[in-house]
Amino acid sequence: ARRASAHGITASSGSSHAPGQLPDDLVPVPEMERRSRTTRRVRLADAGEDPDEWRSFVAAQGFGHLVAGGRGRDVPVVVPTQLLLEGDHVLLHLARANPLWAALAEHPRVVLSVAGDWAYIPSAWKAVGDEDPARGIPTTYYAAVQLTCTATALDDPAAVADVLRRQLGALEPDGGHVDPSEHGAKLRAIRGLRLRIDDVRAKFKYGGNVDGTHRAAVARRLAERGGPGDAAARSHLLRRGGDLG
Repeated sequence: ARRASAHGITASSGSSHAPGQLPDDLVPVPEMERRSRTTRRVRLADAGEDPDEWRSFVAAQGFGHLVAGGRGRDVPVVVPTQLLLEGDHVLLHLARANPLWAALAEHPRVVLSVAGDWAYIPSAWKAVGDEDPARGIPTTYYAAVQLTCTATALDDPAAVADVLRRQLGALEPDGGHVDPSEHGAKLRAIRGLRLRIDDVRAKFKYGGNVDGTHRAAVARRLAERGGPGDAAARSHLLRRGGDLG
């Protein structure tokens, strides 16, 4: 089991629960994923129903915003950060002077927000056949995943070096860099952070609420425009689109 330490950030402790029983805040991941598929505020047509879908998206983005509310604050601390998804955890590192640590000491629960692959869809693109282009309803396609997590700080130099080693392995798989442990005293300037994923909200808004003919028209226009984000948005649309008419 886990408990809040005197400094807020979680640490391991013995369990007082019966065998096979979990505390309320430790939801088994399969159940977590089933529950999050149709989570409130996400239309069924846009929900990330397949855990592999949101996992692939988060891994591919590799960057997000970590939000820590702390306790009694007017606004939360929001930190943009590189991240590494590994199973049911996220690994990252931050400067020791980062204001996020104070918020985590107050309360270890955080939200990691990852969004991207967005593309604006003009009004005229939503009209097909003899429909009036001026009456089309514009929208924005995007993917967004919010991970509610419990944070554990990693201060041991070996643990910090391991986080860096794993991140470098994902970002620079061909090597060409020294092992992080060789940076020695410089490692004291940063802390590692492990986020245990407790809940997931995933949304992939790519025309799931319209028929195949309209989705196909938008896919064609995205290919023609070829602007930033258009190829990624089109890929999501085609992957999720089913029969495009």
